[in-house]
Amino acid sequence: MASVPSKNMWIRRQHCPCGDWKCCIAVEGESEETPLAPHMVKTKSFSPDSMVAPYVGMLFKSDDDAFEYYASFARKNGFSIRKERSRLSPQLGIYKRDFVCYRAGFAPARKKPTGEHHRDRKSVRCGCDAKMYLSKEVVEGVSQWCVVQFSNVHNHELLEDDQVCLLPAYRKIHEVDQERILLLSKAGFPIHRIVKVLELEKGYQGGQLPFLERDVRNFIQNRKKVIQENDTMLNEKRESDIVELLDACRASKEADEGFSFDYTVDGNNKVENVAWSYSDATNAFSVFGDVVYFDTSYRSITYGMLFGAWLGIDNFGKTIFFGCGLLQDETQQSYSWALQTFVRFMNGRFPQTIVTDLDVSLKDAVRSGLPSTKHVISVSSILPKLSSWFSVPLGSQYEEFRSEFDSINCIETAEDFDFQWNQMVSRFSLGSDKHIALLHSVRVSWAPSHTRGYLLARITSPVFLKSVDTFLKGIFGAQTCLRSFFDQVGVSANFQNQSHNVMQYLHSRTCLPIEDHARTVLTPFAFNALQHELVFSMQYALSDMANGSYLLRHYKKMDSERLVVWVPEEEQLCCPCKEFESSGILCRHALRVFIVKNYFQLPDKYFLSRWRKESSLMFYDDQPAQHNDDEWFGEYQSLTETLFAESSITRERSDYVRGELMKELQRLLNEVRHMPDSDGIAVELSLSPTG
Repeated sequence: MASVPSKNMWIRRQHCPCGDWKCCIAVEGESEETPLAPHMVKTKSFSPDSMVAPYVGMLFKSDDDAFEYYASFARKNGFSIRKERSRLSPQLGIYKRDFVCYRAGFAPARKKPTGEHHRDRKSVRCGCDAKMYLSKEVVEGVSQWCVVQFSNVHNHELLEDDQVCLLPAYRKIHEVDQERILLLSKAGFPIHRIVKVLELEKGYQGGQLPFLERDVRNFIQNRKKVIQENDTMLNEKRESDIVELLDACRASKEADEGFSFDYTVDGNNKVENVAWSYSDATNAFSVFGDVVYFDTSYRSITYGMLFGAWLGIDNFGKTIFFGCGLLQDETQQSYSWALQTFVRFMNGRFPQTIVTDLDVSLKDAVRSGLPSTKHVISVSSILPKLSSWFSVPLGSQYEEFRSEFDSINCIETAEDFDFQWNQMVSRFSLGSDKHIALLHSVRVSWAPSHTRGYLLARITSPVFLKSVDTFLKGIFGAQTCLRSFFDQVGVSANFQNQSHNVMQYLHSRTCLPIEDHARTVLTPFAFNALQHELVFSMQYALSDMANGSYLLRHYKKMDSERLVVWVPEEEQLCCPCKEFESSGILCRHALRVFIVKNYFQLPDKYFLSRWRKESSLMFYDDQPAQHNDDEWFGEYQSLTETLFAESSITRERSDYVRGELMKELQRLLNEVRHMPDSDGIAVELSLSPTG
């Protein structure tokens, strides 16, 4: 019986270049760069351009090396080979090997049962005498294989390059292609379309694949039994492992009343969906739950379940873990349950904005389950799909299309966007394209011109998305069961939410009173963003309009004119760029008006609670650290992060580090307490961590 795969149980879902937006590619393993899908990986082929013909006396380290060499020589010369005979001795084991041309010998005569008609198939064997015989030798204890006979004389026609590749010996379906074939077959693709998709993805003309359509058919048929056996085993493993997962959830609930979990079962009382959250997540959500990122980029190949993680961003720009769930499928029903469960975990509080990947079922679930929440589809999840969707139908026009798409994506008003979109669709004749129709139908959730003003708190920035990716990679190790995965999620989430930030002292860049005051209120992350806008605000000229508004012009016209409305009785500015509404940080245009109006401090309402220092889940002092102390804290943070990362790999490591660390900290504390209270030198600390 086939065994359950022992490799990494989690795969990152990638969009498929086959052209179907619902079809996802299982990509195993990742790098710092964008990983290639398995069917896009190019296998390195042996190039025998400088290969010499085998000769008597030629030596090889093993008989496998000899066979590979002869096979490469044969392919270059228009034939294939097979293993004919081997001889065995008690002392040397196999000591003779005979490799012959695939047309050597003659087919044995077949006996036909009386009364039955059989189709006569002409045998390819014609008694060809081309061969290479090997003999094993042992010289000073080292074995080697020597060519004792070789003949390259054939009694049949040799094939050209475009014909020899069709010989059975060379019609190999590599592992990456096997995975792709099985994935497409499971998705319901017929055999002929699977072949067409592979040709399209690899950039081959028809008939240039290293295997035939019938090879694909035979492969699928041969694998059906294995797949059925694996499915049976995986279902059994899934059921038992989910029981262990629920037991772990119950144990966590008993140990920590703040831990939350829930699950659903189907008509056969089998668990469908599971979700859980930790005690510190509720408190974190009450402060930073205004914007939530729902990541659904990983799926378990062992259990067939989708992993969804609810994440946020704190006032230091760090990723916060709110909770997660395992879903049986990607239907609206499963997504709706997950979203409703998450709201229940967070004591009924709804986020102002939720950011997700492009998924129609998820969009429908958000609309029905979170009616008061703004839904934003991350543009970063759409852009990688454009090439696979449009490069083939547009051909040489694709680069021009992509440039125009990017340009339209920068348009600020919804009316201009819709007009330019229709112009683009007409220009490239994409009116009947299903992907264009999909993007247009959900444009109010992804086009910046439509989502402008939605609170995002910089959660869609490349820096944050990279931190999310790093965090998730730390969870999805080579876990062998759901229980160990559950433990890993707990360790990673706890470390992520409890890790401390080293306070950085940011120097003034404008010498404006507004800047000095903002530094005392905002965290370094938020202050750095405001400081950036302050610096650029100096590049705008301001004109006082008759109605009390202000017209701003960039001195190099690198930005469009901005009409900023001033409401004096409320000390309120309204800028059409809506940067404050989106990030919670005032834009350069509004800051320019406050500077001209001689404000020394910004009105308190322009310092959102989520960006203030006092909103931190830990406490900080606002004193600049000495250089040596900065280095000390940097080394301390680096060592602790490394220790936690290494200890979180297994439960055994985690338990060991926890025990040893407590003992070592207690020892250091006792020693410090016996040291003098003061040596006359005052040390200013930039960070006061709390547990």
